[in-house]
Amino acid sequence: MFPINYIEPVFRPPSEAYSLVLQVTNGCSWNKCTFCDMYTADQKKFRPKPQADIDQELQAIAATGEHVRRVFLADGDAVTLSFKRLKGILESIKKYLPKVQRVSSYCLPRNLLNKTVEELTELRELGLTLMYVGCESGDDEVLAAINKGETFNSSLDALIKIKQSGMKSSVMILNGMGGVRFSEQHALRSALLMNEAQPDYLATLVVSFPMGMQRVQAGFEDQYLPLEQMDLFREMQMLLEALELEKTIFRSDHASNYLILKGVLNKDKEKLLQTVNQAIASPSSAGLRQEWQRGL
Repeated sequence: MFPINYIEPVFRPPSEAYSLVLQVTNGCSWNKCTFCDMYTADQKKFRPKPQADIDQELQAIAATGEHVRRVFLADGDAVTLSFKRLKGILESIKKYLPKVQRVSSYCLPRNLLNKTVEELTELRELGLTLMYVGCESGDDEVLAAINKGETFNSSLDALIKIKQSGMKSSVMILNGMGGVRFSEQHALRSALLMNEAQPDYLATLVVSFPMGMQRVQAGFEDQYLPLEQMDLFREMQMLLEALELEKTIFRSDHASNYLILKGVLNKDKEKLLQTVNQAIASPSSAGLRQEWQRGL
């Protein structure tokens, strides 16, 4: 629909389905997580897009007359760009697409190490109001095994900085990421991270390995056993039981999930737990997705 020359593949959060996906970087600046196969193609080596190219695309989009309300900055972690570069991009969006109401981006916690709360506040005032943070887990052993390059503390520091700037955060935790061996500590430490951070949004996805498990197995010293469906439900049960959130919109409805869960935590905690408990006690009556209905 929009005159943009994308370097494929391009990914975006499900909630950005109707947003303009503006590719300001190519690939992921880290790209070492062993569970992730998103940016493995040769054409997805990380590099920023020149500002002149971004301006040209924005001008072309403006010329179409399309009403753009939301913009998602792609690829994997656009916030790795410097404050100066991000400010220039946001100013261009305001110049060429003045009706945009929200700009969002993926954000690795490390992206915020060299950005102050004051700088993030300025970016928020220019329209960047939502960060999607893939924490994956709150457990340091799991994070080390998947080569995330983050820790419980680095994730928490980033989420607190986002909150202090007035931006909103949407956090992703991967159901099953610790495998059988680390399932309990993965669930409990992830819950603790969320309890301390109090994100605006929390989503859980079921980890999957469409290109094979060789890379993730290596990080777990060949001791990684993926969770079966019932084990995934029990891990979700542990996570929900341990969560103590004030007002976080919770979604576990991604195509990878067998069991669809939606609510506000902790307000809907008991209702969500009842749904999980029903799936454990009687899977056939829980309205689970079939394997052919699931995907990334």
